[in-house]
Amino acid sequence: MAQSDAEGESDGAYVDQPLVTPGLLEERSYQRQLADTALRDHTLVCLPTGLGKTTVSLLVTAERIQDAAWKSLLLAPTKPLVQQHAEFYREALQVPDDEIVVFTGEVRPDDRAELWEDARVVIATPQVVENDLVGNRIDLSNVTHCTFDECHRATGDYAYNYIAERYHAEADDPLVTGMSASPGGDEEGILEVCANLGLREVAVMTEDDADVAEFTHDTDVQWERVELPETVEEIRDALNDVVKERLTKLKQLGVTSSTTPDVSEKEIQRIQGRLRELMDNDQSEGYKGISLLAEVRKLRTAVTYAETQSVEALRRYFERQKEAARSSGASKADQRLVSDPSVKEAMRRAEEYDDLHPKFRRTRMLLAETLGIENGERVIVFTESRDTAETLTDFLDDHFETRKFVGQSDTEGSEGMTQTEQQETLDRFRAGEFEVLVSTSVAEEGLDVPEVDLVLFYEPVPTAIRSIQRKGRTGRQTEGRVVVLLAEDTRDEAYFWKSRQDEKRMEDELRSLKSMAGDIESRLRQADLEDYAGEPIEPADPPGGTDRGDGGQDDGGASGGDSSGGDSSDGESGDGQAGLDAFAGDDAEGATALEDDTEGGDARDDDADDSPAGSTGNEGVEAGRSEEDGVAEEEGITPEPHAEGEAVEVVADQRELDSTIARDLSTREGIETRLETLAVGDYVLSDRVAVERKTVADFLDTLTGGDRSMFEQVGDAARHYARPVVVIEGDDLYGARNVHHKAIQGALASLTVDFGASVLRTNDEDETADLLETVATREQEESDREVSVHGEKQSKTLTEQQEYVVASVAEVGPVTARTLLEHFGSVEAVMTAGEEDLLEVEGVGEVTAERIREVVGSGYDA
Repeated sequence: MAQSDAEGESDGAYVDQPLVTPGLLEERSYQRQLADTALRDHTLVCLPTGLGKTTVSLLVTAERIQDAAWKSLLLAPTKPLVQQHAEFYREALQVPDDEIVVFTGEVRPDDRAELWEDARVVIATPQVVENDLVGNRIDLSNVTHCTFDECHRATGDYAYNYIAERYHAEADDPLVTGMSASPGGDEEGILEVCANLGLREVAVMTEDDADVAEFTHDTDVQWERVELPETVEEIRDALNDVVKERLTKLKQLGVTSSTTPDVSEKEIQRIQGRLRELMDNDQSEGYKGISLLAEVRKLRTAVTYAETQSVEALRRYFERQKEAARSSGASKADQRLVSDPSVKEAMRRAEEYDDLHPKFRRTRMLLAETLGIENGERVIVFTESRDTAETLTDFLDDHFETRKFVGQSDTEGSEGMTQTEQQETLDRFRAGEFEVLVSTSVAEEGLDVPEVDLVLFYEPVPTAIRSIQRKGRTGRQTEGRVVVLLAEDTRDEAYFWKSRQDEKRMEDELRSLKSMAGDIESRLRQADLEDYAGEPIEPADPPGGTDRGDGGQDDGGASGGDSSGGDSSDGESGDGQAGLDAFAGDDAEGATALEDDTEGGDARDDDADDSPAGSTGNEGVEAGRSEEDGVAEEEGITPEPHAEGEAVEVVADQRELDSTIARDLSTREGIETRLETLAVGDYVLSDRVAVERKTVADFLDTLTGGDRSMFEQVGDAARHYARPVVVIEGDDLYGARNVHHKAIQGALASLTVDFGASVLRTNDEDETADLLETVATREQEESDREVSVHGEKQSKTLTEQQEYVVASVAEVGPVTARTLLEHFGSVEAVMTAGEEDLLEVEGVGEVTAERIREVVGSGYDA
């Protein structure tokens, strides 16, 4: 018998249903009941972790796709979770394996479009599907079941919301299932998720239900306090003295009244807001203050390492700060921080300290009890910090068979794990090849982690959802045990109590949700579900902060470390779970983020860049543009003229997915969007019109920061397109910053006179989308112009023509083309280079090298 979420064997009856593999899935009445409800209408399915939410969805899918004309789509927020679902579906569904396909950023866009046509079941990360919908690569009309796993993420601007809107609008016979063990922190949060996904039914099972209770066992949760050694307290106090001194300077600037080192994160955000206002008015106090605030953030992170992680983790952090201060682009905050006498003394004491945090010894003792005295088989240790995960793995491996489990992104001084390495590690853990898995947050959410005897929290997590996900790794088939370690009188205490209160409230609300499901369904039906995105239910603050920087997202979270602070240059990335400060509310005073194993910045999850497999991460990037899809058109292919009655086409650059414009246009009747990697322009509307879009802030940054990229971009557009357009988006161009009006007028005059560009103003993204639609319609319908991403001008220099030829091959873009030409010296040398020689060029990965050789070396087949 196989059940999703790592459920165990049973001697009971098995599911007997067309398309479900006979004798595989145990028949469980609660799963059948939930599936029957989900088959009737768009349904939110809530079920505790480990009890088979994916099985419920699979039963619905098996019923809906019996007719081979239909297909299903299952969305999950991380690549490992997508792979896990794919393995389960291939085992449990009597559908050929090649008709159950996986869509992640590792699958090339053109390949995805081809795979989609013949697939019966598509399992994907949401960012990839979002890209393919905006790029018009896939059609949802015959998708008869769409599942949103971990649907509590459907808040803010997360990709789930856009996909749900498109699905409800375009599918011939839509049915949506949302799945979560923890749908939201309150009724309004749950209503927001339901409204965003178009759900009308709520089906809830709790561990109180008799049908569920027989498949669960009690989980004993204990918390153990540890005392900090005197030396660690002295290091912490020295750092806190510097924090107090920096806050005193900020108080003198008039942006705060607090100088206590444990100032709340809420107050930190207030300070940052006040400093931004000063900077917007070009007041020097703002720039000085933002630099001081960056130091405060870094120091608070260092304190958190010392208090809750280990002195070794603190040492690693200090080393990164010293490296940053020595770099050519070091900020004043970086340099002041490492040269401060008190900080240098703390560094010296940390380097001399030859002991580990007392949590290390307590962890070893608990593991010895579980695996030795109690004859346990497996233990998971969770920690927020990748530094701690690696140090703890080395420490425990002297006594137990131990392996780490971290995210895919590399960070300074730490290599990530590939998806294959992650899967192999889990397989070996299930097979009993080692006893202890030390994991960052990547193993929390939904992964089919095997049943364990002990889940150890190296530190508490400050949100109920993550705590529930972690504890769900035990107590499924036998009684489980959870231990949480807390360093006394540290931020651990605040996080622990906040999580505990939130979890209790969530459990109560899940029980009450079951009783008030009818009322929620009634409220949902009152909403205009045909246009739910236009009049959303007023949301509460989403639990754990927004997911998309909000953008989304590994998957989905705020950046770790000091990434939000002015001069900070840390912003490390990793597994995609939000940093600690993103989760701290008013109850978690002094909350600060570790440089943890998180997905930084935009948080567009695992597939935000949608890069092909094997890419190096910096291939084909020019002026911030991603080149995931390769060149838009091969040289020599001329688009057909626009025919009357056809959809008006708008070609958008990949980077523009950071805004809502391309997504908005893709939902409009008569508009067809296409995603390309544009060498020039943000949007192409015909063979003579390319549009550069700048927000007011971006435009003014060009004038105040000495950045000339805007003029270079417009110059490139003018060389390729007869009618370049610059759109400046936003209010108060002349009053937003303290920039002299003549400087602004001079820049506008230069764009118009020197570059021949038309400069147009819009108030917001909606107006920009309207403008693009209007211009594209005039060009293509009234002027009968075709769309060409290469423009109509042919006055390229020899150098430009050489770059153009190389850039038109496979996944090569303008930057990589220049790098190849600089390396080999000529177009001929590039085209005749072997794969090994190509791999020596910076920015060229295996996929790009293989594609170049394939395009250059393959026979021509007309």
